[in-house]
Amino acid sequence: MNRERESGVLKAIKVVHTIAWAFFAACIIAIPVVSWRGEQRAATWLAAIVLAEVVVLAINHWRCPLTLLAARYTDDRRANFDICLPAWLARYNKHIFGPLYVAGIIVALANWACQPRPPGCWLVH
Repeated sequence: MNRERESGVLKAIKVVHTIAWAFFAACIIAIPVVSWRGEQRAATWLAAIVLAEVVVLAINHWRCPLTLLAARYTDDRRANFDICLPAWLARYNKHIFGPLYVAGIIVALANWACQPRPPGCWLVH
């Protein structure tokens, strides 16, 4: 594969990786927001979508599969070699969004627990 083609493939991977990152970051931010609005089902789906990504990361030794793919096309190993993010954000991504994800789930669970239940509901109020 020639250099120009390798560069094009790497750029495409970076764009796809950035879009995927934005999607999951938006899901994480949306969890407490939709829960606060009383949309517990939506919060549950968002949490489940992010959990699926966490499982993928765990299976891949906490590396995104797109990072592994991008590594085939460059020797660069800066924190953001595989994604269009500032280096500091790429470096601390899991440190920032991991706690936000957990906090969002805690907020969603608290909101769910505080919702009024219909009479005869088996769930504890």
